Order: sequence, then structure tokens, then C-alpha cells
Amino acid sequence: MWSFLMSSHPRRWLESLVDRLYNLRWGLLLISLILTGVAIFPASQLTFEQSIESLYAEDDQHLLDYLESKSLFGGDEFIFVAYSTPDLLEPEGLLEVRRYAKELSKIPGVNTEVSQNLADALSPPKLNFFLRALIRRKRDELTELFRGVLIGDDNQTTAIVLRLLPESESPVSRAKTFQMIRKMANAHTPVAYVVGEPIQVHDMFRYVEEDGEILFKVSLGLLALVLFLLFRRLRWVMLPLLVVICSILWTEALLVLGHFQLSMVSSMLNSLVTIIGIATVAHVAVHFQELQRSNISRPRAIRQTMVELLPAIFWTCATTAAGFASLLSSEIAPVRSFGIMMAIGTMMVLLAAIVLLPGGISLGHLSAPLKHSSERGLERLLKKVCIGTEHYPKTLLGIASLFVVLAGGGFYRLQIETDFSKNFRESSDIVQALDFVETRLGGASTWEVNFPAPSKLDEAFLERVRALAEDLKKVNHPDKKQLTKVISITDTLDFVPKNPFASDPVKSKLDQLKKLQPDFESSLYNPEKGRMRLVLRALERQSAEEKLSLIHKVDTLAKKHFPGSEVKQPANDSKTKPAESGKAAGIFILLAYLIDSLLKDQLFSFLLAGASILTMMTIAFRSLKIGMISMVPNLFPIVLVVGAMGWFGLPLNIGTAMIASVSMGLTTDSSIHFITGFLRERSRGASITDALRRTHKSVGRAIIFATCALVAGFSVLTLSHFIPLIYFGALVSVAMIGGMFGSLILLPILLRLFYSDHLESAA
Repeated sequence: MWSFLMSSHPRRWLESLVDRLYNLRWGLLLISLILTGVAIFPASQLTFEQSIESLYAEDDQHLLDYLESKSLFGGDEFIFVAYSTPDLLEPEGLLEVRRYAKELSKIPGVNTEVSQNLADALSPPKLNFFLRALIRRKRDELTELFRGVLIGDDNQTTAIVLRLLPESESPVSRAKTFQMIRKMANAHTPVAYVVGEPIQVHDMFRYVEEDGEILFKVSLGLLALVLFLLFRRLRWVMLPLLVVICSILWTEALLVLGHFQLSMVSSMLNSLVTIIGIATVAHVAVHFQELQRSNISRPRAIRQTMVELLPAIFWTCATTAAGFASLLSSEIAPVRSFGIMMAIGTMMVLLAAIVLLPGGISLGHLSAPLKHSSERGLERLLKKVCIGTEHYPKTLLGIASLFVVLAGGGFYRLQIETDFSKNFRESSDIVQALDFVETRLGGASTWEVNFPAPSKLDEAFLERVRALAEDLKKVNHPDKKQLTKVISITDTLDFVPKNPFASDPVKSKLDQLKKLQPDFESSLYNPEKGRMRLVLRALERQSAEEKLSLIHKVDTLAKKHFPGSEVKQPANDSKTKPAESGKAAGIFILLAYLIDSLLKDQLFSFLLAGASILTMMTIAFRSLKIGMISMVPNLFPIVLVVGAMGWFGLPLNIGTAMIASVSMGLTTDSSIHFITGFLRERSRGASITDALRRTHKSVGRAIIFATCALVAGFSVLTLSHFIPLIYFGALVSVAMIGGMFGSLILLPILLRLFYSDHLESAA
């Protein structure tokens, strides 16, 4: 493409376009600022999708099982408020439990009719004399029934179980409900701890949203400081930040108009747009300053900079957008949306650079910059690097190959993080609450196995349920108790004495149970749909291998005891259909397989991104050879990043699941600018050696400046409360550094290796 752009007619067309942009620079600058001001309000309306379900493909079996369970049994959106007190089982202790439970049940968003607490469980209100006498006589047995749910093994720890109203029925937002629950828990004496999957998921999204906004502002401030230290001009601080801010506001406004929502996947949108914007302006700044130092007037330097860099900027943004657009192949809606968002954001950077930079550079007085000692030192370093690539190409390629091989070994050590608490700092409320509950009470995660059931229960069927429950209690590893509680309808039915005069003993027991706990039967058994479930409690804080093994064992047992059978349709339909076998389901499983879901189609997306970028690089430079060469420095940092994750034990989590695809979209910038600078020097008659040395001196300096600024800016992410954001910031920084080395060391060696020393046709 460079030869095409540098041929006579397109060159004149490009110069004509740049002249027009320069002549309209004040109007374009003013219009851009007005549009940015207009975009502020719609951009502020961009909302955050806070649903785990959205991170799964619509036909994912784990998601379908979870949604089916919600429709059958109302969902398991439980919150546990736990605390310890020495006099728990004393009358005063139980009175306090009942009082505190009533207060919690009044919180908007909590279903007041189905909350559970130890006091009501051991002494249910509004019972007849017979049941009250029975409970008093079997109090110890009843206590054991609720062991691990409402009372801990120490007889001092208790939990109040709150069931949330569906969000559509809640008078307040979930965030407000959780805020009030936590406020009441913190005010309780002793302090109570709040756990449950709904609040864990809420905290995850809350940290991402809050940290994203705060850390983005802090990183912009740090970027401004670093840019000032690198360029020593306020102009080259304000212009990159202006391009970034305008690009982000325009992008967010367009997303709102297109009815898009940010998600966990797209939470790094602003950070990635910042990378592209800063890198773009850094190249313009370095190139413009070089021309000024050559005593070229500012108007001419602006025009020449735009003419010489506009093609590279266009293809940088186009290939980056194409790389992210490959995510449209994903089956997960937020991943597809992220691809669209980043493609739009990247093109907004291109538009902002074109319309803002000519006017921004023209503003005020601007003398030719002096070279500081640090810049001279950097030029000497770049010269040594270039000479090193000339004298030791085989050695450097060998070292790079060794790094690739070593990094490749890290691929086999990659692990998936399923312990949801590992997404948060140890000092966070959610981790401390999980530690308290799982060490004193039992597992904090609720899930289930559900299986076919007849429309009318009988003893033969209940015996099968008992057998499944007993087998489930035995699945724990000998050295660790993973499954802490199995709750079956038979547990409570067996507690209720049989009525010898009842024509249907099972129905009689169920009727008595409704007086003890009205929602107990409906939460475990749906006769209309012919389905029953056992509710399970499991430890959240366990490894991926342990979780997935446990889920597999439980699911296998459910299918073994209830493999499915033929059940009749309603009376007006004589046909029969096979009842679906028993299976495990629940949000515990969704969280355990969340990273698998995000990774499922990432290999294809990564390959598609690579193919797209290769195609566009080939078109850009009208050379398959250059296209192939350019892929080496782009793939090199990705191999380093993913391999380093394996060797350093960094797990694949929500922040790093798509790091390969994201990195592929970001590392093209340096290589395109380097190749463009090299071909530009060749078209002027320079030899291979001189062209590479000059490119190292000019483009190399811009690459280093941009990389230093971005690494400094992304270091702010290490302050996040959300661990995946910390990993994301660190790994993107490694990718940027790897891309810098690839462009400054590997790319020159490959260009020298595959190019002869005759002049290019564009000369």
C-alpha cells in the first residue's frame, strides 16, 4: 500500500486532503470540541450490564439448566447474614436471632415471607399444641437438621437466610438492598458477615465499574505527568489527552444511541482506547518535532507530518479495528458487543486525530524543541540496538526463539481460576465474610441437583430420593469436605411423625410441613412440572480442579439415581415423552464454568483476528512478504504474555480470559509505523542499513515514548480492588513492552533478511 500511496496520483490526492484539513483546522477543532461537549450527557447515560447469565451463549447447557431451575423453583438468590455469640442456644440468644431476623426481613428487596432463622426453626410460631410438643421433644434432632445452614458446629455461629425478591418485583435496586443489609450487619453487635452468590456477583460488577472510573482518571493524570517528562511541552500532554477524551466520549455517546451496554468484558474499553490514542499522538509528536528541528516551518511541518503519517495511522486503526471485530464470531453477546465497541472506539481515535491535531498543533507559539540529554542518550541506545541487529542477527533471533520456546512451555501450566473469592483482595468485605462463614458454618455457595418426580409423591419414590441424598453426602474427598450440606425434602418429612389415620401419609406430612415452613415444599418440589431437587451447599474457596470434580461427581450421581423415564402428558394428551434425567444446576456451576465459557471460542476469534490483520497488512503494504514479516513482532508479545501467565502462576480469570485476542488488536501499532518509516526512507534512496538506522532514530523513539507512557498509566490498575483488573493492567503492559522489543529488534532483522539492497519501486 505504501508504494500505492507514494505513487504520483495518490500522493497528490493525499496532499490535497491534508491541505484541506489544514485550511479547515480551526473549524474542525471548534466543531470537535462542540461535539465533545454535546456527547458528555449521552455518554454519561451508558449503563453497565450486571448479569452473569449474559456471559454465556444463549444455548449453553449450564445456562439453560440454571434458567430452567429458576422457572421451576423460583431461583436461589439467597443472602446469608452470619455472626457468632456464646449464648446462641440460650433463650436470650434465640430471642436476639428472631428480633434481628425480623429487622433484616423488613429491608426493601427482601422476601419477608420466606426468610429463615434458627429461633423460628427451633420454635416455629403459630403451631398447634401437638406440633409444639413434638418440636420440644425433638429439639436436638431438629438442631442437627439445620446444622451447617442455620447453626455451626460450634453451637455459637448462626446464619439468617434471606431470600431476595425478583429484581422486577423489588421496590429498590439490588445495590440499595445490599447496601442496607451490610449497613445493618456492620451495626450489629457482634458484627455480622454477609455472603451469598448474588452479593458476590454484585461486588464484582461494582468494583469493576467504580474502579474503572476512578483508576481511569488517575491513570490519565499519571499519563499526563509521564508525557510531560518525555516531551517537555504542555502541548504534547494536552493533545494526546484531548484525543483520548474526545474519542471515548464520542464512542460512549454512539454506544448509548445504539442501545449498547458495558459489561464485564467491555469494562476495559476506556483503557484500550487510551492505548490507541496515546500511541497515535506520540508518533505524530516525535515526527513533527524532528521536522521542526530541521528548521522546517510549523505549517509545512504539520502538513508533512500528516502526509507521511496519515497512511500509517489509518492502517494502524483499521487493523486494530479488524482485530477486535473478529470477536463478532463469538457466541457470547457481551464479547460480540465488546468487538463492536472497540472497533468504533478505534475509528473514533482515527477521526479525533485527523480533526484535532492540525488545529491543536497550530495553537499558540511553538518553537523548535531542544534535545535534552535524555533524548540524546535514548538516540545512542537506539543506535546501539540497531547496530546490534546488524552484527548479531542470528544470536538475537536465537534468543528470541529461546524465549518463545520457554514461553510455550508455560502454555501447559495455565490454570483457570474458579474460586470467585480470588477476584477480590484478602482485605475486602466479601473475602472476610467468606472466610468467616466457610470456617464456622459451612459452604457459602448454594446449588442443586434436580430430577424427574411424579405428580403425587409416594414412599417408593421418596426412598430413591433418600438414596441419592445419602450418596451425595459421601462424595467428599477424604482430606477435604467440599460439599457441606445436602438438603432434601425427605429430611423434614422423616422428622414429622406419621399420622396413622391419614389415607395419604405423605400428603399428611406435607400439610403439617406447610405449618412449619410454608415455602419448604414449593422450593424443593414442583408437581405440575414433575420435577424435584435437592439443595446443596458447597465451599466457594476451592480450586478449579476440586470444583469441577465435585460438580462432575454430583451430576453423575443424579443421572445414576434418576436416569429419566417415560412420564405421561396431561390427561388430554395420551402421548408420552422421556423425562429428562437428573442433573446438577445453579449459579455455583455458572461461576465455576464462567472462564470456560469466555474461552470457548477465543481460539477461533484469535485465529480470525490474525488472519484479518495479516490480510489488511498485506493490502496496506501491497506485499504478502511484508504482511508475513509484520506478524512476527505482533505474535511474539502474545506468546510471551500467555507463557508468562503459565510460568508465574497467573490464572485465567475474567480479566485475562481474552488477553490473547485483546493483545493481537493492540500490538500492530509499532510494527506498522516502523515498516512505514522504513519504506519511506527506502523510497528516498536510502540503503537498507541507513533506512533502518534512521527509522530506529525517529520511529523507534516514538515507540519507546508511547510504551513508557502507557506502561506508567496502566500501572495504576495495580491499585484496583478487583484482582482481574490488576492482572489485565500488568499483562497489557507486558504485551506493549514485548511489542516494542519485537518492533525494534525482530522486525529490523527480518526486514534485512528478506529485503535486498536495491531501491524500492516507490523511490
